[in-house]
Amino acid sequence: MNNIDKIRRSVGMIGESDKIVEMLSLISQVSTTDISVLVTGESGSGKEMVAKAIHKNSKRKFESLIIVNCAAIPSGIIESELFGHKKGSFTGAIENKKGYFEEANKGTIFLDEIGELPKETQAKLLRVLQEKKVTPIGGQRDIDVDVRVLATSNRDMVSEVKQSRFREDLYYRLNVFPLQTKNLSERKDDIFPISLKILEKHSKESNVPIISEEAREILLNHNWPGNVRELENTLQRALVLCGSNIIDRNSIMLDKSLDNITSENKIDTFAEQLSYARSGI
Repeated sequence: MNNIDKIRRSVGMIGESDKIVEMLSLISQVSTTDISVLVTGESGSGKEMVAKAIHKNSKRKFESLIIVNCAAIPSGIIESELFGHKKGSFTGAIENKKGYFEEANKGTIFLDEIGELPKETQAKLLRVLQEKKVTPIGGQRDIDVDVRVLATSNRDMVSEVKQSRFREDLYYRLNVFPLQTKNLSERKDDIFPISLKILEKHSKESNVPIISEEAREILLNHNWPGNVRELENTLQRALVLCGSNIIDRNSIMLDKSLDNITSENKIDTFAEQLSYARSGI
């Protein structure tokens, strides 16, 4: 097994397109190093999978991978979550708490959606990356940390920097090795292999439905703004609606005009599609 196949299998990355092979090759090269990596790309395009592949094929693979969803942590507690705090340092701090960086010591910290970090936290994160030390809130001494940093964002980070929403110095500290995931619309050769895997995952019986030629054409011609997540949702609906071992065109519900209609109309359109699909029109 060559190294690219090893990386592919480590996270179940599917596809044989040139874009996927190129990405696997870059992961193979950067995994052997300890440098920071910033993975950008649209939602659902596989950024988290890329970050996990880097960790699982690195020299830190037997140490912790701490995943932090920066968008999900309220701004009021994010510093405590990242860097820890000491008992009594603020109301509610009833005991000492390790931060994610200390928990990730010797391993990898994965900062998902790094563009969501508040500006004041960005400054403190920069210090941690530069000095490899964290100071818990209320703490009197620094704690040494040996952590590899992987970060992802679905934002245009260059634009974020230009508009002063993200610190330029932190951007360059994270963007040592940039990777950009490709949208499903840019690697359509991967649509059917991914579809087969999704159907295998969600089929209740061992027999995986066949996708008809008409249904294949619909899948191939769609732009997939929601990437693999949208494809998975589409095929899950198709499994419910097909009523047989063949997914045909009536089972594939897509709306190519979602950006041009109101939220209320989106609901009506979806209900209308569902009605048509069930009736076999």
